[in-house]
This record gives sequence, C-alpha cells and structure tokens, in this order.
Amino acid sequence: MTQSRTTRTTLAVSASLFLTGLAGAALAQFDPQGLYSTHAILDAEVHFESAPASEPSEVVDILLGDDRKVQAIVVDTHDSVGLDGDTVVITNQHYRLVNFDENGKTQHDIIVETDTEALDAMPRYDQEWMNTAQERAREAWDSAGEGAESAWHRTRQGLDRIGEGAEDAWERTQEGAERAGRRISEVLDQWTSDSDS
Repeated sequence: MTQSRTTRTTLAVSASLFLTGLAGAALAQFDPQGLYSTHAILDAEVHFESAPASEPSEVVDILLGDDRKVQAIVVDTHDSVGLDGDTVVITNQHYRLVNFDENGKTQHDIIVETDTEALDAMPRYDQEWMNTAQERAREAWDSAGEGAESAWHRTRQGLDRIGEGAEDAWERTQEGAERAGRRISEVLDQWTSDSDS
C-alpha cells in the first residue's frame, strides 16, 4: 500500500463517518466508472470503518445470482480487523466501492460500513454456508421468478423469426428474473441481519 493510497483511504473512511456529503473538489475520486472489471475488484483493498487502524483485507470472491448481478463479496480479513483472520461474506448493503486515480490508472478500494457488532455477526464463508446460501437463493428464485429462466441460460435465439409474441415473452422473462434477483438479494440481506441479532 502506497503512502498516498493510505492517506486517501483514511480520508475516505473519515469522510464517510463524519460527513453526509462530499465536497465538490473531492467528488472526482468517487465518480462512477460505468463498467467494472472483476479482476480489478479482486485486487481492491478492503477497509473496515469499525477497525480504521487495521491493515487492508482482501476480496477473494464475488458471488453472483441467477440474474448475473453481484449479491455479495467474500473477504479474507486481516488479523488486525479483529475477526481472527476469518473469511466473511459481505452483502451489498454493507459496503461501497471507492474509485480513485493512481498514476493515471483507475483503482478501487472497498469500504465496509458496519459497526463492530454487525461485523462480528457477518457470516463466515465455508462450504456449508455456500450450500445453504445456494439452497435459499434457489428457493427465493422459485418463489419470485414465476417461471423466469436463469440469466445464465437465457437465450434470444430465433426471436426475430418468431415475432412479437416472443418479444413479449422475453420481456416477461426478464421482469421475472429481475423480481427473483431482488428476492435473492433480500434473502441474503435478511440472513445477514438475522445473524446480527
């Protein structure tokens, strides 16, 4: 970690703790990028608001739903975070991505926005957790998808040949997939919230 990156990250964490908005001059480092490389996000450093003096942690996986959207990240925590170096699942509601420029190249940091109690309650990532999460996500998909196909398997092949009726069916399939994706996200967030209690 370079000194300039440390300074920027400390400022970003401090700003998120004490300010509700950003000054116009600092806004550039938070501008949306539009399209993100998972490789770059896997290289991102993870910083915890509840452990501001800790060493950076590391993203080791990105979990996607059947709607092909990110549902959570998996982070190997540094021992200094206070989680004994455990690997934790962090759903989208608990983190944000900070974009900044370093030597003319866009870089990312991830800021985890939880208090110590919520951080301690984060699910630990292992095969048992993954199996249970997949089962719950499938159930959420089935209950909300109303027959929607997985976006991973969906195809528009032959749509032009079949005509407008197929286009309507495609739109209904997409809408069902979006509903199911939202439901999966809600299930994972609720599961995390239940762990917080």
